[in-house]
Amino acid sequence: MVAITPSSASFCLPKRSLFSKTSKTTRITGPSARSHSLFVAKNPKAFVVNASISVTESNSRTSSLNKKTLNPIIVIDNYDSFTYNLCQYMGELGCFFEVYRNDDLTVDELRRKNPRGILISPGPGAPQDSGISLQTVFELGPTVPLFGVCMGLQCIGEAFGGKIVRSPYGVVHGKSSPVYYDEKGEEGLLSGLSNPFTAGRYHSLVIDKETFPDDELEITAWTEDGLIMAVRHKKYKHLQGVQFHPESIITNEGMSIVRNFVKLIERREMEVKLHS
Repeated sequence: MVAITPSSASFCLPKRSLFSKTSKTTRITGPSARSHSLFVAKNPKAFVVNASISVTESNSRTSSLNKKTLNPIIVIDNYDSFTYNLCQYMGELGCFFEVYRNDDLTVDELRRKNPRGILISPGPGAPQDSGISLQTVFELGPTVPLFGVCMGLQCIGEAFGGKIVRSPYGVVHGKSSPVYYDEKGEEGLLSGLSNPFTAGRYHSLVIDKETFPDDELEITAWTEDGLIMAVRHKKYKHLQGVQFHPESIITNEGMSIVRNFVKLIERREMEVKLHS
């Protein structure tokens, strides 16, 4: 588990490999931060090399809210090294978050943590191989802001009636692609980005366009050859995902996408407060 607050930070580093499901942990705790604290994972086998969390107090709006609520953004790690690059981005935005592997807890246990938001990471295999990820989308997505990345997007598609199929263009790994988007005038994950923007892609599966569940979901981004690159739920606008990797160095506006997810969380919190 990783928990980050604007005033302190700590890592729980597995003593064994990232892929050991029964690893014990060693805690590395950093000192209190004034304006900027940097914590670098010492074990490259447990974290992506040079994975670091930068905690800044310049994000006063998010930091202030986190101090008041102390509710975390939960990151579901589908056993993927890219997960900690996503965590680095959230740390740089001043977010308080906790990371759990997809078989560390049940959906009910996740629900009891009352998360502000949920991020479902990339990972190997298909949605059926993603532990609690698929069930989390179906059960918590309607009420909790949820951001699916790569495998996370495919879980969204599967949960709401879509089919996950092999890409007709084969496997891509580290492919740079222009991505076009249309959010129909509504603020979402891609708001404010260049159109098209450049994205890094690492996948062999896609949501099938021919059987796309357009009664539940809408396509918000695509490649030049028509592959689905982002979707959102038509009713639950806070439930969105992308097929590409915003945390990849290839994705030139990836930080803005993660920042937009934080904004979705804040808007959802305001809506709930207004209706409570």
